[in-house]
Amino acid sequence: MKAITKYWFLEGFNLFKKLGIHNMMRICEILEMDNFNKGDLVSLKHESDRSVFFLKKGSVKIVNTANDSVKYIVKRGNIFGELSLYNKEAAKEEIAYALEDSIICYIETDQMEKLMEKHKSLKNGVLKIYGLRIKKLERRLSDLLYKDSATRIKEFIIQFIKEFDEGSKPDQFVAKNLLSHKEIANLTNTSRQTVSNVLSSMRKKGLIDYNTQIISYTEKADI
Repeated sequence: MKAITKYWFLEGFNLFKKLGIHNMMRICEILEMDNFNKGDLVSLKHESDRSVFFLKKGSVKIVNTANDSVKYIVKRGNIFGELSLYNKEAAKEEIAYALEDSIICYIETDQMEKLMEKHKSLKNGVLKIYGLRIKKLERRLSDLLYKDSATRIKEFIIQFIKEFDEGSKPDQFVAKNLLSHKEIANLTNTSRQTVSNVLSSMRKKGLIDYNTQIISYTEKADI
């Protein structure tokens, strides 16, 4: 794909906004891009390569292969695979699956490292993303220690809907229903049955509503 088209695909990524169009075009020359269908494993043509990924469209889940649990969800306009820049051994235990049809650009880790050394804003941006992911994982551990299962599930559901919101009403948030009950259980360290019970309870109270396509949260109901 032409560099100018790749440039269009990278627009919207805060990570690159300080680089300017000239540097962006040079980066586009070494980027690869691919389409992934819902459920696809996000992998490269050469499996031995490690890469950093830029999600232009869709969403993906990052799975820990050591215990087959979901670590976190990535929405469009964000990157993933950055763990390979800081801990290559730990990165080997991460794989990604497309939660919906997705468009993803990627660049090999060694090339990304060179770009980060050359562009301080890029280096700081990636480091910030990595730091935020660490904090989220630490928060999940803290929640496991100090919050009961129902509270963890409720807070996760509300946070997820708000983060992936595609609605337009100020007091109602609507997101695609991307996660199974098992995946929510993985992300909250609970059981699938407990997730089902909590979701059913939240629905009866008017906090949320959902079907196979979307899930919504009404803020006024949570008073």
